[in-house]
Amino acid sequence: MTIRRMDNVLIVVEDLDAVIAFFVELGMELEGRAPLEGRWADRVIGLEGVRQDVAMLRVPGGSGRIELARFDEPRAVRPEPADPPANTLGLRRVMFAVDDLQEVVSRMRTHGAELVGTVEEHEGVYRLCYLRGPENIVVGLAERIG
Repeated sequence: MTIRRMDNVLIVVEDLDAVIAFFVELGMELEGRAPLEGRWADRVIGLEGVRQDVAMLRVPGGSGRIELARFDEPRAVRPEPADPPANTLGLRRVMFAVDDLQEVVSRMRTHGAELVGTVEEHEGVYRLCYLRGPENIVVGLAERIG
């Protein structure tokens, strides 16, 4: 048996509206938003009394998705440190291919995004950077140039 596709990546957030706006500005499309709760949810994620709002965003024309969840119950747990460095164990970023990296960086700055490091070229093939958005979400951007 093989994997058919990667369905989505979950990001737990506090300000669901701000993070949706960030990813929509990046170019993702909001598929839907709904409350989620019940015994089935408790059982599948291993928590009791789950009440959350979820939003699903997708890459236009693609199958890649990001699921956002804001937990009302139980309350979300904040990681330490709140602004972990790139070498921290675990999921650190999501990378997107873009057509015009500088234009995307400029647009994302209007949503509070900041460069983590600098924009760099890799072997004349890609222009790359990492952006830190709301709630310390890091996205990578890659523009093919060669």
